[in-house]
This record gives sequence, structure tokens and C-alpha cells, in this order.
Amino acid sequence: MDANDTTPLRAVALVCTLSPSPAASSSQLLAEQTMAALSEHGVSGKIIRLADHDVRPGVKTDMGDGDAWPEIRDTILGCDILVLSTPIWLGHPSSIAQRVMERLDAEISETDEEGRMLTYGKVAAVCVVGNEDGAHKVSADLFQGLNDVGFSLAPNAVTYWVGEAMQGTDYQDLEKTPEKTAATTATLAANTAHLARRLKSVPYPASS
Repeated sequence: MDANDTTPLRAVALVCTLSPSPAASSSQLLAEQTMAALSEHGVSGKIIRLADHDVRPGVKTDMGDGDAWPEIRDTILGCDILVLSTPIWLGHPSSIAQRVMERLDAEISETDEEGRMLTYGKVAAVCVVGNEDGAHKVSADLFQGLNDVGFSLAPNAVTYWVGEAMQGTDYQDLEKTPEKTAATTATLAANTAHLARRLKSVPYPASS
């Protein structure tokens, strides 16, 4: 494998804010910054704000009756990288982020001709924003779920910002991006793109 491989990659960021467009969203902002950082490594893609779509509850790939998930799922499966961006609510990922994980549970039973989940070879990363501590707990919850349903995780696959406890400042209200958050986002992008290219070149072995 060439360490300077520049194979184009595709990514999709699922923004799990509870607020539909056009409301401002810190989760949307951090997702946009992450996608911009990924673009510096030859990654293109799109951002989907899930509150704008009728994603039905359930654990199947298609819950019928106008369910928006099948189209979103097709986008995920057509990409090399999945970015999940969520606010912290009461110390947990948003209910929309939890719904994404529940819908992704269906991937456990979806396999290719060699027995691998269709998500094998795809890399996930997480963005977290909130006004209280809890970014590590939220990312840990999502990391475990994403790994269970077949995604791989690069080192330092989370970027986050949390404000002072019991204060009202949002990430989107800051005059500039904190240096630590910007550096963490850059590391996430570099490592995630690197791992995605390696897995694209050398797939996981067939499952027994």
C-alpha cells in the first residue's frame, strides 16, 4: 500500500440535532467543520439533518409507510465514512442519534456473499457538542454501537466541545473555534481518511 494514496473517498454526516432546518445547530456546525477537514484529505460528501426527514422507529432496514431511512441507508452504504454528530441531552446522545443506532442494528443481519456485514470496511467518527461534561460518555456509547454494527474506528475518532456546566453558551455562539477543538477535528479527519483508504485497499477477510 502506498502511504501517499489519494484514492477519492465519500463521506456522509448525519446530524442528530432535535431542531429541524433552518434552525441554527451546534451539531450541524461541528459536522460541517469535520466535513471540511475531511475534504483536505480527498473526501467529498454530504450532510443530512435527520430532523428534516421522517425516519421511523424500528430495527429493520425499511419500516414502510413513507419511512425515510432506506434512502439514507443507501447513502451510508455508498460512502466510505460515516460521521455521526450529536448534542448531549441529559448526559446522553440525542434521541435521534439513538434512533440511528436502532436502525443500524438491522445491518447485523445484512451480509455480502462472503458473510461480512455490508458496513465492514466503512469507518465511523463522532462529533459531540453540549453545555455540560459528558462528551466521553456519549462518544463511548456511540463507539460501541457503531462497532457492533460493523463500522471501524480510527484512533481519536471523536471531536467535541462542551461548555461550562449550567451555562447557556452554545458552540455556535463562540466567536471562533477553540484551538483544541479545531486540532481534534483535524486529527479525526486525518486518521479516519487514512483508515478508510487502507480498508478500501485491503478488505476484511471473509466471515466464517
